[in-house]
Order: sequence, then C-alpha cells, then structure tokens
Amino acid sequence: MAAMTVLGMMSGTSTDGVDAAVLVTDGQSITAFGPRLFRAYTDMERSALRAAVAEAPTLTDRAERPPALAKAERIVTDAHAAAAELLLRQNPAMKIELVGFHGQTVFHAPERGMTVQIGDGPALAKHLGVPVVHDLRANDVAAGGQGAPLVPVYHRALFVRTRFSGSMAIVNIGGVANITRIGADGSLAAGDTGPGNALIDDFVRARTGRAMDAGGTLAAAGRVDAAALDALLASPWFARPFPKSLDRNAFSAAPVADLSTEDGAATLAAFTSRTIVKGIVMAGGADRVVVAGGGASNPVLMHNLAAEAGVPVASAADLGWSPDFLEAEAFAFLAVRSLRGLPLTFPGTTGVPQPTTGGLVARP
Repeated sequence: MAAMTVLGMMSGTSTDGVDAAVLVTDGQSITAFGPRLFRAYTDMERSALRAAVAEAPTLTDRAERPPALAKAERIVTDAHAAAAELLLRQNPAMKIELVGFHGQTVFHAPERGMTVQIGDGPALAKHLGVPVVHDLRANDVAAGGQGAPLVPVYHRALFVRTRFSGSMAIVNIGGVANITRIGADGSLAAGDTGPGNALIDDFVRARTGRAMDAGGTLAAAGRVDAAALDALLASPWFARPFPKSLDRNAFSAAPVADLSTEDGAATLAAFTSRTIVKGIVMAGGADRVVVAGGGASNPVLMHNLAAEAGVPVASAADLGWSPDFLEAEAFAFLAVRSLRGLPLTFPGTTGVPQPTTGGLVARP
C-alpha cells in the first residue's frame, strides 16, 4: 500500500488545546514525521468544554447535543479547523490527503456502552476540502471493548523503528494515564492505569487559579502524605485486570482536601506515578519504560517513575519521538488504518472480542 500524507489531530482530556501533527504512513509502518503545531484553547473555550464534560454524564444517547454540548462541539470543530489551517499556511508546499480527527472526549463509560467524542467530522471535511476520519472509538465499544486506549497499534509501529530487543512499556500521561506494553515478540497489552494530569490540574486550578502545576514546581515543594495516598490507592478499580479504561473524572481529590497546595500536588503526583507502575507490572512488566504526553514534562512525575519502576525510564524525546504530539500522530496513523479496513483495536488492548476496525469517513 502506498503511504499517505495525513494530518492527525487530538484534543486530550486535559483540555489544554489542539495538537496537530503530520505523518507519512501506510497505516502499518511509519515513513516520515512531518510538521507539528499546538493551538491552545482560550479560557472561554476551556470553560465551555468543562461545562460540556459536566453535562455529558446525563446523556442517554451519544448523539444527543443539549446546549452545552452543542456549543462545545462548535468550539472544538472551529479550533481544529484553525489549527489545521495554520499548519498548512506554515507549510504551503505540503499537500494533505487525509485527516484523522479524534475530537474531544466529554464522557467515557464503556460499562454503559457509551463513549462520547464531540467534534463535527463532516463540517471539518467540508471546511478543509479533505476527507476526515472521525468517531474512532464507538465501533470498539459497540463490539464490547473498552474503546480505549486506541494508540497501542501506533506505539507498536514506533517500537519496531527502535529495534529494541526487549519488552517496552510506552506510557502516555494525559488527563488519564495509559500504557502499552509491547513484548519482544510484538504482542500487545494495554489499558488505562489511573489518573494522569487531570486530578493535579483540577486541584491546582481550584487552589491557585492556574491551569496546571507547570514544571511540577508545587509538587516539588511539597511532601507526600502517606495516609492520603493510601486512601487514593484504595479504589478496587486498580485491582481489575487489563484491558480497562477510565473517564477523566473517575477519581476524586477529596483525600488531599485538607493538605497544603504543595503537599496535595506532591501526593497526587505520587498517586499518578504509583498507579502507572502498578499498571506496568500488571501488564507483564517491561525492560524499558518510555513516557509521552504532558506528564513527560513534569520532572516530579518523571523522577517518581524512575525511582519506582526498577528499569530504565526515558522520555519519548530521548528516542527521537515527540512526547507532546505522539497521540496526534497516532490518529493520523489510525485514520489510514480505518480507511483501509485494518483493525484499530485488539483483544489485548481494549478487550474487544476480535481485532476490530472503526471510524467514519466524512468526505468534502
């Protein structure tokens, strides 16, 4: 199959903005990495997305768009269109053949057969004049899978490029943290491990008004409260076997409510790192750990992981990958797989009964 030049776009559960990245791929291997761009959400846009996340659990049909979700869907679609246009203006010689559009997850409850990503794929295709593959999770959930994580098949393509001979765990720390464990034989095991940045972000926003603990400075100045950490770790969810997935708001920061801002941030960072390591062990362990996503730029999280994992821990950047744009690239990769009828998810990654493709194609 011929490789295609594809624009992948991702807006994660941290709701910081739109990641856009170009990948040249045939959906099975990676030919080349292209330009990347981040378009931040404004405070107004982020507020509208939070309102949609708050309203989404009341949905009984994933296609419903009550006012808060309808407003947020327009914002998400317009923001992605703006990001794509800016990237194309900056690279006028580049011709995009396909767009992979994840949209914004506002609710994820596979036990209810429900996963909701807002973003108007047909409107984006019409605006950009390029076919858009969207709604990539629903088919897996409908078939009995968790609908997440979707990225493992792309992680395996990256792993193949490293020529690493052992097993590797690729960790993505976004709003939720997830791992892909790739065996030396290429076998896949994957799942969400627990909170990523979401709890820390929400806690810091409530205490300081800042969007996040930038650079982990608050956590670095605090001390982990053992009793609060034990309370956070007590959820029976952590004992459930892989594959499994989470909604962004599945956990509460209530156990750190009485701590100082610094100690609360340190304790939540320890919660994230401890549950990631638990997940890696549950998935079969690994000879090497590679970290991507926003959490890769948090020195406290990286220090904790290095201290607890018992094996070498690196940032995706150390392997020449882009920690911040790896998921956007993954949705470019998945878009080609969807277009060509290749599976996106597997029994070992989402629990779906058999390898399953997905996604809808909107043509301009």
